[in-house]
Amino acid sequence: GLEKGRTYVNVSLGQGQDKVATRLLETAHKEGHFVVLNNLHLMPKWLPHLEKLLDQFKDQGSHENFRLFLSSDPSDRIPISMLGRCIKLTNEAPSGLKANLKRAFLSFPRTFVEESDARVKSILFGLSYFHCAMTERKRFGPTGFNIMYPFSLGDLRDSAVCLNNYMESSQSGVVPWTDIRYIFGEIIYGGHVVNDFDRLLVNTMLEYLMRDELLDEMELFPFVESSSTSLKAPEPTTVERYLEYIDENIRGDTPMAYGLNPNAEIDFRTQQSAELFALLDGLRAGDKLGGASNSSIIAPQLTAENLTGEILDRFGGEVLDVDAVVELTSETSSPFQSVLLQEMGALNVLLQEMRRSLLELTQGFAGELTITEGMDGLIESLHQNVVPASWARLAWPSTRTMSSWLNDLAARIAQVTAWSANPSETLRVTWLPGLVFPQGFLTAIKQTTSQRTSTELDVLTIMTDVVKNKSLEDCMEAPPRDGAYIHGLFMQGARWNMSDANIETSRPRELFCAMPVICCRAARQDKVQDAKAYSCPVYKTLQRGPTYVFSAQLKTKVTPAKWILAGVALVMDVGV
Repeated sequence: GLEKGRTYVNVSLGQGQDKVATRLLETAHKEGHFVVLNNLHLMPKWLPHLEKLLDQFKDQGSHENFRLFLSSDPSDRIPISMLGRCIKLTNEAPSGLKANLKRAFLSFPRTFVEESDARVKSILFGLSYFHCAMTERKRFGPTGFNIMYPFSLGDLRDSAVCLNNYMESSQSGVVPWTDIRYIFGEIIYGGHVVNDFDRLLVNTMLEYLMRDELLDEMELFPFVESSSTSLKAPEPTTVERYLEYIDENIRGDTPMAYGLNPNAEIDFRTQQSAELFALLDGLRAGDKLGGASNSSIIAPQLTAENLTGEILDRFGGEVLDVDAVVELTSETSSPFQSVLLQEMGALNVLLQEMRRSLLELTQGFAGELTITEGMDGLIESLHQNVVPASWARLAWPSTRTMSSWLNDLAARIAQVTAWSANPSETLRVTWLPGLVFPQGFLTAIKQTTSQRTSTELDVLTIMTDVVKNKSLEDCMEAPPRDGAYIHGLFMQGARWNMSDANIETSRPRELFCAMPVICCRAARQDKVQDAKAYSCPVYKTLQRGPTYVFSAQLKTKVTPAKWILAGVALVMDVGV
């Protein structure tokens, strides 16, 4: 047999471990040992050396018992040649609630479950369901989690060990729910989580599940409104009966099982289809470059030539007059004027780069300049209807195609131009998604209040009130007494009830709901907390995550926990 540390060695790759791995491989190749190298994706620069080493072993002739095992997370930095010489095995979590729940529950030792008391069995089942909800939510992209986290069965088993220790040491016989939720949500599962809204989601799910009702056949699906979609916590029983219960009571998958709106399935499938067709489109482009007809090869250049002329005609002479605004505001100065100048400067820089790159490309088409790698990239972007990288770096976060992005740019220029005509006043209603730096506009609201009330800026935050019974045109007539009106936001994951002025469940197949005009004003942070309001995150794009702007306070008749688990957010740009 193999002796660990001598004839069988296990190495976790990382900084400085390349020398250790090389030494062990050289020994194993001569003496016939087994070597396991873990986390290959952490050392991509060392892999070419590993390939050369294996080639040397092949030339020298390795011991017949020598074996090398490699493990890695999914990575595109592992050389194709290395993958080609390996026998590949993949271990992926099953898809769907039923398969995942059975897999999670069977990860506990059978004797551990059978010998546990009734309370521990119930909590173990609830914990298994919580683990499945956390892993399955990742399928739904940013609606499920802002960041994808590597939750694993190891987290589930560690949680079960901590649960057992706590229950054994509990003298009062009362389940220490607060302690259990903290360990699961802040340490074991929470140890992976780095986004504040994701951490809030994890803890909210635990608050819903980890309570006394779990011991008495409670509803596991969070805040379900239909009796046809349900999963009750089973009575404590044997492992076989638990598995039978899962088979009998889970007949299909629904986003509602994880607290999400049913429309999340449409969004997930749409994104999945878009990725598939993007892949197919890339393969088609590769075929065209590989041979075929001359027309296929020159098509990208023809498309780029046509679009270059159109874009230059549309934006080539567009320059925002910053000096004129500075002159008009020389006697007065306000935070909003600084925002206007910042916006004009950012758009001018973008427009300048667009002109430079397109004029350079025009000279390349005319034979006056050599086509460079950057020009090739621009041609491909124009042909694929994608925003060129050099433009995107100077612009705002966006998921739009280039044709839609250009229309968006024109609308942004129009808003700033209208504002610059009277820079001493703020727009009656500001299209907040049309600003390159929306945070700057919100900061200006706080600065104005701070100056007027002599309040420290760092104790102020943005307070939102959704305007009721007023259209956009009505709000254009006069500014609010305090703060500023904004519009252009969309709600995802739920909808806004115009008549009752609160959040409600989305209608079937309704992915987004346009929000009415919102009044943003500054208020002290200690006066904003409202248990009946949902602190709704506002993001620039559907990618969420790093595009977070601020949180809006929205009224709700039900507990905010429902909207937290549903991933409800306001999005500035949904691509329409």
